[in-house]
Amino acid sequence: MKIFVIVGMPAAGKNLARDYATARGIPYFATGDLVRAEVILRGIEATPDNMAQVSTELRGEDGMGVTRLALETALNAGAPLVMLEGMRSWPEIELVRRQATAVVIAFLAPRAIRRERIISRGRSDDSAEAFNERDQREIAYGTAVPIALADEYILNTGTMEDALQKFNDLLDRYR
Repeated sequence: MKIFVIVGMPAAGKNLARDYATARGIPYFATGDLVRAEVILRGIEATPDNMAQVSTELRGEDGMGVTRLALETALNAGAPLVMLEGMRSWPEIELVRRQATAVVIAFLAPRAIRRERIISRGRSDDSAEAFNERDQREIAYGTAVPIALADEYILNTGTMEDALQKFNDLLDRYR
């Protein structure tokens, strides 16, 4: 099995990978989906604070709890190729690589562009006021390391079509 691990800061463009996978029938698993599902299961509002609290809880003491859940689901999908999003530390990448061939792809976008995207996308767990705090939390989780050590990069500063074309071209090299 080959796993494309999608990493990046909030609003850097990781959802483009999801859209790409969905359009092509490639299974896509995201730790954030597990967090959102847990928030719903608990019957609490999906505020930035609640999402952060549940995310931290699901990550567990070693920070890899929610990754184990997503990886298990991906491995059980029975597909030769899957995408996995939400790894925020290098030990999580190593965990994935012990189970499958993995290529780490980082989506990058400047801070100002990401902040603008956060404001415009209107998700319940996004807010302009919480942007800096969320970035700092992601960095504290260790997100910068998988981004820095990624196998490939997508600089996402143009149109969605441009980023999708870059992503397609990159995946074609690995298939």
